[in-house]
Amino acid sequence: MRRPLIAIPSFPGSNGEVDNMKVLRRTGFDCFVFRWNDSLEKLKDVDGYFFGAGFSYEDRGRSGMVAARDPLFKFMHAEAERGKVIIGNCNGAQVLVESGLIPLGDCLRMCLARNAIQNDDGSYKSPGFLNEWVWITPACDQERCATSNWTGTMQIPIAHGEGRFVTCDQDLVSELEKNDQVAFRYCDANGTVSIDEKITPNGSTGAIAGICNPQGNVVALMPHPERTSNGDAYFISVRKWIEKGMSGKFNKPVGLSKTGKFAVNKRKNMPFEIFIDTIITNNEERTVEQAARRIIPELKLKQYRYVGLGNDRIKELLSHLLFFNPNKETAFVNLNGAWKKWNSDKKKLQDLPNPLKGISLLRRDIPDTGGSSLGGVAETGICYDCRDVSESDLFKEEVCEVFCNPHSSTLELIIA
Repeated sequence: MRRPLIAIPSFPGSNGEVDNMKVLRRTGFDCFVFRWNDSLEKLKDVDGYFFGAGFSYEDRGRSGMVAARDPLFKFMHAEAERGKVIIGNCNGAQVLVESGLIPLGDCLRMCLARNAIQNDDGSYKSPGFLNEWVWITPACDQERCATSNWTGTMQIPIAHGEGRFVTCDQDLVSELEKNDQVAFRYCDANGTVSIDEKITPNGSTGAIAGICNPQGNVVALMPHPERTSNGDAYFISVRKWIEKGMSGKFNKPVGLSKTGKFAVNKRKNMPFEIFIDTIITNNEERTVEQAARRIIPELKLKQYRYVGLGNDRIKELLSHLLFFNPNKETAFVNLNGAWKKWNSDKKKLQDLPNPLKGISLLRRDIPDTGGSSLGGVAETGICYDCRDVSESDLFKEEVCEVFCNPHSSTLELIIA
């Protein structure tokens, strides 16, 4: 009997191909690595796709954003419509969510956001990058999706900094639950699901670990079943799904309009604002620019790390090497419209013209754990200074979604 053939798409920065090939071959598949710029002709005989671990494009911009906007995904949407199996683990899950294939296949409806745990007082803390073992359990019917045909619990590792399923659509999660699309949740060894940080260490909504599309043939999972034989049942389920020719048993939820649309509001400047540039080429800046230029070819981008302060702590922060490295970075300061440049040798500010030359946008994550970590009144984010572009072009939804996922961040217009 012919073994199902799985393609493993690989982008610059992808690093899990060996693990992926080992588990697929061990569980009854043939497989090969498909590089993002290979000919689509190589995919004509495949039965499915496995988007594996990171870090595609080094997570520049945000995890999965750049890869999801590759021309390959027009083809992937068509393959999903044909019923081909498409699974994504960790970075692969982030790519599937950013592409819109998860959860509904139509647009950007969720985010795998930075790990964040809510404290009892309503504030948030960041656990940072998580590299540990967790338990998961199927949360859907056994035959609901390509990877759910197993029972009990599974102990597998996680390794991510952005693994928290979130959405600003208040109705989406409940509709996914009604349609049995919440495929996996975090649990303890006995299968008890909990949002407690000991069980769900990334703070994911409802302890969600994985979600499938309405047809069940596309699945995004944050943990790594491919990195241990404990996870073999996950892939054996895929093989059985393909061999039985399953897909398309469920309908898409109806009545869900798209939320998370952009309202780019004018930002009220903070009294003390720091904009940090890199001295050497900023590879993240260049990659985000390339992603945006797929839509606006003439756009030029300058990226800054942003910190806004309620009180004057500029000298304190810029003198701290863990915050600012003068050997690699340059710091500009906005004091209520008066622009300065930080002189690290003299430990003083010097006058200079406004360095922001274009339409400047500020992306801030929700919650802003970076600001919380600085103490006092502080806000952090990324400033995108967009040049050679009009506001009407820049504020198009597909362009704004390059800079910001509205389900996990805000985008504001800086008036400098």
